[in-house]
Amino acid sequence: QLVESGGGMVQAGGSLRLSCQTSGFTLEYYAIGWFHQAPGKEREGVSCVSRNDGQAYCVDSVKGRFTISRDNAKNTVYLQMNNLKPEDTGTYYCAATYGSFWYLFHYEYTNWGQGTQVTVSS
Repeated sequence: QLVESGGGMVQAGGSLRLSCQTSGFTLEYYAIGWFHQAPGKEREGVSCVSRNDGQAYCVDSVKGRFTISRDNAKNTVYLQMNNLKPEDTGTYYCAATYGSFWYLFHYEYTNWGQGTQVTVSS
């Protein structure tokens, strides 16, 4: 099970930290990805992914603004979002998949959270 939290409303330039609390599996064996779905649009590819070995990757559109990290002892993965822009508005989902590769596409993930809403006003 994955449960996201930390969403909210902020002004452009603000920050939020999203959390993905996991349960029912051993996080250290799983990659966790954060996905963004803008209002009225399909879910995009991964925004940031944390590999099971702790290595992290974020796509160019959020690189330098978003940081993904994990605390295996707390079974939690975080997405620190800084310098938020109105186009970052939407629902953010975390997802898990077993393995040690870079998983960048939604179909590669087997377990999903319910999402948390982020609204960035200009």
